[in-house]
Amino acid sequence: MAGASLFALLDDIAALLDDVSILTKVAAKKTAGVLGDDLALNAQQVTGVHANRELPVVWAVAKGSLVNKAILVPAALAISALEAWLKGKGFPIPIVVPLMMIGGAFLCYEGVEKLAHRFLHSPEEDEQQKAARLKALADEKVDMVAWEKDKVKGAIRTDFILSAEIIVLSLGVVSAAPFLNQVTALVVIALGMTVFVYGLVAGIVKLDDAGLYLSKKGGAMAAFGRGLVASAPWLMKFLSVAGTLAMFLVGGGILVHNVPAVHHFVLGIAGKVAPWGWLVEAGANLVVGVVAGAIVLAAVTAFQKMRGKTPAH
Repeated sequence: MAGASLFALLDDIAALLDDVSILTKVAAKKTAGVLGDDLALNAQQVTGVHANRELPVVWAVAKGSLVNKAILVPAALAISALEAWLKGKGFPIPIVVPLMMIGGAFLCYEGVEKLAHRFLHSPEEDEQQKAARLKALADEKVDMVAWEKDKVKGAIRTDFILSAEIIVLSLGVVSAAPFLNQVTALVVIALGMTVFVYGLVAGIVKLDDAGLYLSKKGGAMAAFGRGLVASAPWLMKFLSVAGTLAMFLVGGGILVHNVPAVHHFVLGIAGKVAPWGWLVEAGANLVVGVVAGAIVLAAVTAFQKMRGKTPAH
């Protein structure tokens, strides 16, 4: 009997892990838009930090990210449990789906805000701001310890918003699963995303240092090293563009899928142009994402003007 119980337990664990694996994969796809922007934002957070302090700063932000997720995961599970409890009491009030739609709308808003900043600010203005920042960093009167702490705090605040988006989107995927599956999937997503994002950020910010080291070796290694140094800025630009595009696709997709009339309309058109239906759906998600982001940006800008504040870019 003991042996049978052990095998039964192992079978349950295997089934749980299989369910969690599926949930995790689906949730990871849902949060892809956040990740692309997360990478670009966090890599940019250490711009201007001295080379020997880049990795310690990334590690400090990563620890802050873990704290953020330690707060957000229990909060997400509590929201899911509250929705289930209300439903059991005869009050089927949706909480997770509205949160997902708010998260999707916020993704679209961030994407449009990035585009607005890019088109409303000239490259010369951005270069002037960058030069002013570098001049301040070169000033011996600047307290580098305090500056670095502020940099880390700002990055952790940004991470909190991005982590909240990841957890909310993941919760929408796992909310119908058993509670243990929800806990395991969200913990796996939270830890996996943190390790992946900040591991990759660490690699990106040290890419130029690795290229500089290899460029001193001579021969093919030197050519490869110079290539790494030259490719680092382009990698950052690619991440920024890909992240912005993914924000519209994912954010718009969340809105489309949760508005039945729009979803059925898009599916109807996509069904008529098979096998290119996936392209129609992606285009619809993109258009809805841009329009929704523009509406939210206009509302935020109007609200800030009513309060007498200059809209932040």
